Amino acid sequence: MIWIPITVAATAFQVARNAAQRSIMGEAGPWGATLVRFLFGLPFATLFAAIAWLVTPGATAHASLPFWIACVAGAGLQIAATAALLTAMQRSSFALGTAMQQSGLPFALIWGVLFFGDHVGPVAWAGGLIATLGLAILTWPRGEVVMRKDAVWAGLGSGAIFALSANCFRQASLAFEPAHPAASAFVTVMVVQAIQTLALTSYLAWRDRAALKAVIAAWRQSLGAGFCGAAASGLWFTAMTLSPVGPVRAVGVVEMPIAAIAGRRLFKERLTPLQVVAGLVTAVGVVMAALG
Repeated sequence: MIWIPITVAATAFQVARNAAQRSIMGEAGPWGATLVRFLFGLPFATLFAAIAWLVTPGATAHASLPFWIACVAGAGLQIAATAALLTAMQRSSFALGTAMQQSGLPFALIWGVLFFGDHVGPVAWAGGLIATLGLAILTWPRGEVVMRKDAVWAGLGSGAIFALSANCFRQASLAFEPAHPAASAFVTVMVVQAIQTLALTSYLAWRDRAALKAVIAAWRQSLGAGFCGAAASGLWFTAMTLSPVGPVRAVGVVEMPIAAIAGRRLFKERLTPLQVVAGLVTAVGVVMAALG
């Protein structure tokens, strides 16, 4: 069960990364802000991978074709999901964008069972449904909360795509070195971020050089986002190597209260009492999914 505290730590780093990315999105746009986590995260990911590999005696690399296919597929899906998430945050709020991303919980359960052979028990399914209900109440637009055009679709789309990319990353980590999940996870993060950095930097250099310049100009904020992103990804990948993606995503819903606190402190955002209750309902579902 060590994957549970690993997942909680990953969510804390992820909230910090999302906050840093959102703060530079105005000038860099969604694709530029997406590049931040990969370009500035790659040096940290490389350092983390080297340390993990050096302190893991007996680790052996298995860079097979399935590993590379899973890395490339997951990398592309994660780029699209991150851009969708940042768009949802920009068109609603930081906390609600994060909450909509958690729609990845039921999708993770479904993708894992349909495509990756995961076994999910009835308690975990029930927990996933309860958590999803709580998320639906939490993200329903009301009162002073502004949900601009396509915010919901962007948020839900990010959750679905993140869930699929997470399953690809789990398969990559299991293929590379299943006997040493932490070392395998951090090496997988390094490979994936190298692919993402090359692909997205090339695209922006071709289509949107202004966004690329904005990313470089905001290098101080970007370094923080890169560090937190690399740390979060390494911890996420480790947890998903130790457990199917569905339960990991369920525990990852603890990101919501962290994001709500961050949104209130950093961006002056508030949640209604009903949304707080919905968060508690979601928490019940999370516990059921994790223990089930």
